[in-house]
Amino acid sequence: MSQFPDNYKWITETFGEVMSAHQKLGKELQNAGPLDSKTSQLIKLGAAAASRSEGAVHSHIKRAIKAGATPEEVYHTLLLLVSTVGFPTIAAALSWAREYIENE
Repeated sequence: MSQFPDNYKWITETFGEVMSAHQKLGKELQNAGPLDSKTSQLIKLGAAAASRSEGAVHSHIKRAIKAGATPEEVYHTLLLLVSTVGFPTIAAALSWAREYIENE
């Protein structure tokens, strides 16, 4: 898997200033409170799963694991959402997570 999907690369190349501001905002938000990077990435993983964004699920799994999360923590993060966003949504997210984790 390449570091960034082709569409993300295109958006960055085409709208460089916007993406730079977007990335700066992300860093500022991360530093705005007491949550560590692992916890923040697991929260973002939950949001990505709830919005059914496969690319964002992969991205936040990668970032969460880089920040120290285990595969079990990734799966648990997703399971916690079943009663909130529904089983079909989380079943899909779990399949994306499993695909990513088993192929890395």
